[in-house]
Amino acid sequence: MQKSTDAALGGLPAWDLRDLYPALDSPALEADLARVEADARAFRERLMGKLDALDGAALADAIAAYERMSDVMGRIISYAELVHAGDLMDPAISKFYQTMQERVNAISAQTLFFTLELNKIDDAALATRMQSARLAHYAPWLRDVRAFRPHQLDEELERLLHEKHVAGRAAWVRLFDETAAALRFPVEGETLTAEEAFHRLSDADAARRRAAAKAIGAVLGDTARLSAHITNTLAKDKEIEDRWRHYAAPQSERNLSNQVEDAVVEALVGAVRAAYPRLSHRYYRLKARWFDVARLDYWDRNAPLPAADERTIAWDEARDVVLAAYRAFSPELARVGQRFFDNAWIDAAARPGKASGAFAHPTVPSAHPYLLLNYLGKKRDVMTLAHELGHGVHQVLAGPQGALMADTPLTLAETASVFGEMLTFKALLARETDRDRRKAMLAGKVEDMLNTVVRQIAFYTFELGVHTERRRGELTVDQINAIWLGVQGESLGPAFRFEDEYRFYWSYIPHFIHSPFYVYAYAFGDCLVNSLYAVYENAETGFAERYLDLLRAGGTRRHKELLAPFGLDTTDPTFWAQGLGVVERMIDELEALG
Repeated sequence: MQKSTDAALGGLPAWDLRDLYPALDSPALEADLARVEADARAFRERLMGKLDALDGAALADAIAAYERMSDVMGRIISYAELVHAGDLMDPAISKFYQTMQERVNAISAQTLFFTLELNKIDDAALATRMQSARLAHYAPWLRDVRAFRPHQLDEELERLLHEKHVAGRAAWVRLFDETAAALRFPVEGETLTAEEAFHRLSDADAARRRAAAKAIGAVLGDTARLSAHITNTLAKDKEIEDRWRHYAAPQSERNLSNQVEDAVVEALVGAVRAAYPRLSHRYYRLKARWFDVARLDYWDRNAPLPAADERTIAWDEARDVVLAAYRAFSPELARVGQRFFDNAWIDAAARPGKASGAFAHPTVPSAHPYLLLNYLGKKRDVMTLAHELGHGVHQVLAGPQGALMADTPLTLAETASVFGEMLTFKALLARETDRDRRKAMLAGKVEDMLNTVVRQIAFYTFELGVHTERRRGELTVDQINAIWLGVQGESLGPAFRFEDEYRFYWSYIPHFIHSPFYVYAYAFGDCLVNSLYAVYENAETGFAERYLDLLRAGGTRRHKELLAPFGLDTTDPTFWAQGLGVVERMIDELEALG
């Protein structure tokens, strides 16, 4: 992929995926597939039905072999996912992506028995084997695998579900992604991609925002029946599997995989919903007053203030701003971040067919992460860069934990990203001396935080409503629309006016399709970082070192253990109030500015 150049944005980087594989038809890729397939078959023949007889050292050897295969399979599927994200519309790439999913799925089916049998080992017997130092190394991974013991099915059923995944959930997700990528929005004589159309909702010109909003609603309305069918199918698929696995509620599996107790999630959701009047309702009343209207139109939610700095920020400036903010906090953090720019690890240009939004893909520890952005030069794009770079740095630092223990649960995965955003925002705010521009920056940050906390909890509430109602029967488009409008009205408050086409806006949000109940992790991360940043501002020395240790831990430690060195505890009833209080105080400051 060649570097893209835009007159205002400058040269935008494109990633080089050859660090994974040279090409779709690469002999190295085919060799890895053949090797890992043979290794998986041999692994199954050697160990299936025999794990209970292994001593601690032999069990550690088996896990190490499983980890090596996981790394190779992860490399293959990461390459396929990244190539596909770069161009969702190319038929050859789509075919390659599906083929790689099917081949890796078939190989991993050979090793599926391993974790199932590990979970059958008696607790006392496993504890005895854990006296082996080599096995003790894998204690965090074994802890997390065994957390799913009550929900485990027989090996034949597990294998059936595993093999059917590529023709079931994964196929529906692909249909959603490729349909979304193909959408085009006619706006004021132009034909825009989704990324370009949604970007217009932050335009300084109200007429341009309105035109884009109306076009988005019309196009989403045209595809709403398909979106509802995909949503219904995946919700029903989840309900069936949840029932077989004896999960108590639609969100239970996500909470377990996030290593967070149901009560902690309920406390977070309850605290945010209770704070709606003090946060979003109050802020948007204030914004309506600034815009001199009784009520805001829904397309004004992210409208910049008149004094906002709306100049286009070139890529090189964005890079320098973010790295400088990281460096002021920790030179080591900045050194790791610099590697993404020095190497071809970022794909930044928006283009037709490319996946919308932004993400950091960890790939595998034997390689390195990649960042996907759709950089359009606005301040929010700079914050998105700071966010995704935080993910990438976290993934690099956690990499030495290995393929089985580098990944963090979603609730902690947002820590470094949101912290990186906060560092960058504080750096930008500190150098702004103009009162009106400072007010506009502060308002923009409050809106970002409301989007991360209030909006994501509203999304969670919407998902919970859809999945709960789906258990009673299929939902019509109108039923889903009604749930959407209900949670939007509750979360955004009486300062907004929603026109008819807004009822379809639920259908563009990929998290609902890709990762049910993912969204509360954003609110969890934002509130956690607000509390963490408050500790940092009051810390004398040593905070950065403790913070980097948190990132290096990857998935080896749970949130309670990781946050203890900072004096934070998510089970404390006041924890979420502290995090939300940061947002509230920013709104207080905005009110004082008038």
